[in-house]
Amino acid sequence: MPRTPSNSKAGLLLSLGGSAVAVVRTMKQMRRARGTQDKLTTLNTAAGLLPLITSALLVLRRLRGRSRRKAR
Repeated sequence: MPRTPSNSKAGLLLSLGGSAVAVVRTMKQMRRARGTQDKLTTLNTAAGLLPLITSALLVLRRLRGRSRRKAR
C-alpha cells in the first residue's frame, strides 16, 4: 500500500533543499553545454530544469499554505 506524502515542515524543507541542489547542479550542466556550443545538450538540460523548478514551486506553495493555516 503506497504511503501518502508527509506534510511535516521538516519534510517539506528537506524536499525544497533537494530541489534547490538539483537546480544548481543543472544550471552548471547548462553552462558547460553552452560553452561547448552544443545546442541539443543545452535544450535537453533546459527541458530537465523545468520539472525541478515546478517541484520547488509546489513545495513553496505547500509551505505557504501551512503558514496561512496556522495564522488563522
